Amino acid sequence: MFPAQLIVPSLKTGRITAVSLLCMLALLLSSAAQAEPVADLFPFEVSYGASMEKGISLNGSAKRILTSQGNNVWLYRTEVRSFIADLDESLILKWEDGQVIPLRYRYRLSGFLIKDREQSIDFDWTAKVATGKYRGKPFEIELKEGILDPLGFQVQLHQDILNGKREMEYQVLDRGRINSERFAVVSDVASHSDGGQSALLKAEKVRENSKRQTLMWFDPDNKYVLVRLLQVEPDGSKYELKLKSVDLGG
Repeated sequence: MFPAQLIVPSLKTGRITAVSLLCMLALLLSSAAQAEPVADLFPFEVSYGASMEKGISLNGSAKRILTSQGNNVWLYRTEVRSFIADLDESLILKWEDGQVIPLRYRYRLSGFLIKDREQSIDFDWTAKVATGKYRGKPFEIELKEGILDPLGFQVQLHQDILNGKREMEYQVLDRGRINSERFAVVSDVASHSDGGQSALLKAEKVRENSKRQTLMWFDPDNKYVLVRLLQVEPDGSKYELKLKSVDLGG
């Protein structure tokens, strides 16, 4: 499951809500298999809006920012603002040989009619151990090569697809346990807009034994930024994420 979930008491729609989609999927960048490899990260700032169809209107916005700190160290931040909740999420990571190495992850969710939630994870790669705390409960996990955090796997996903991968699987440490997250590029599809026709890359989150569906569309004319996300719940509820603005550096 994606990280940064928001459970709204009056909206029992499974484990995903529109606000959580903003938090978790605001910046999933992709490319076609023919794209040239991208060896290095580049800074960016991307904003999204979201809507929900379940008898009421739910709107919010999210911003994802990646900035270089020098010496192959980067800061990845999420800022979510809505009438239900505010979320601040950040990761300090090292970029080495095309791989994300998480160093320090922080998460804080607060809002109206929900309980505040916090999570922290510190990665000690020398001692091969990660220590953290979720909802006030400490945890300690043995580290193995390739383990990522709730934000770091999104950066890795971006880079892997840019380098031509079509199927990806990551081991993600979240809430004191390690989960497998799988993704696959489905196809290149045609989409019409005011400016004419453009080819969009379509991808999905791979799930087994689940009727929940998550589809993503990426724009090859804009560094394969995510332009739309659609999630359909088993009960028919729909959540949609749409691009508002983008500033991609590099």
